[in-house]
Amino acid sequence: MSDRTEPAEILKLDPLQRDLLIPQIQAFLDATSDAEARESYGALKAAVESMAVSSEHQARLGTIVEVALQSGRIRRLFGPGAELSLNALFQKTPRGREIARSLQELNTALSNLKGDTVEELSAAARGPGSWALTVKTNGCQLVIRFERDAVRVESLEVALE
Repeated sequence: MSDRTEPAEILKLDPLQRDLLIPQIQAFLDATSDAEARESYGALKAAVESMAVSSEHQARLGTIVEVALQSGRIRRLFGPGAELSLNALFQKTPRGREIARSLQELNTALSNLKGDTVEELSAAARGPGSWALTVKTNGCQLVIRFERDAVRVESLEVALE
């Protein structure tokens, strides 16, 4: 088995996810006059209606789910159960899997700090929507970058003196 996560051939939805997503996709359909985008959203809507989204539509599905969750609209209108359901679905999309990979890499880097004494912590802005957290221990300095799209290790210096 490969360490690489491949997109699932078919992403299965449950009835709640279907019912939450159809109006969201319809809103995207209504908002665009671009024929190619309308065709793509139409195909996605049909896939969601059938509760089976092929890999070719999963990235667009992930974007719609992400927008719905970030806006707070799903929780506000349908409650925390709906939000949890779409969060679970988002984690299965290409973008959700990429975020999970970045978090795993960060957790691996953080596990190397176990047993070290933290000497200094600081945060800094790297630009709009981007921040860095510096963790300096007796054995290393780790800079963690937080961005809208991911969390990643920006740098790691070991054997500091």
